Amino acid sequence: MSDEAALRHVAALETLAAMDPAKLKAEAEAILPLLGAVEVIESRSGLVTLPMRDTVRETDFLLGDVLAAEAHLRLPAFGVEGYGMVIGHDLERAMAMAVIDAARAAGVETDRLEAFLAAAAAEIAEAEDALLRRIEATRVEMETF
Repeated sequence: MSDEAALRHVAALETLAAMDPAKLKAEAEAILPLLGAVEVIESRSGLVTLPMRDTVRETDFLLGDVLAAEAHLRLPAFGVEGYGMVIGHDLERAMAMAVIDAARAAGVETDRLEAFLAAAAAEIAEAEDALLRRIEATRVEMETF
């Protein structure tokens, strides 16, 4: 996989993890019949360590542990795998993410899935922008003497 393809894959996984769970699950259910047999490699939840970056010292540190759900599956008919991980205990959501990831890797309904991801990314960006605007509205300018 080229660096550009790897970056697109990471961006797609980030979008899938951040999007509305109901829409994610509905899309996975719609695409699932087109994939044939699905072999679940792993489906589990547990604690994962959350790393953070100290931007002043330019060092990484461990913030703590968070609960995460993880799914890893294979599509034997296509010879590809899919992966999903989300914060929380929603194994169904992680599995939906893995189904869509595998479908993309298999080249199934490519145009449909790319449009789905683009719409989800736009929705996420709009929600983040609205949040930042609400936060900015609470900023208070203080004078110091």
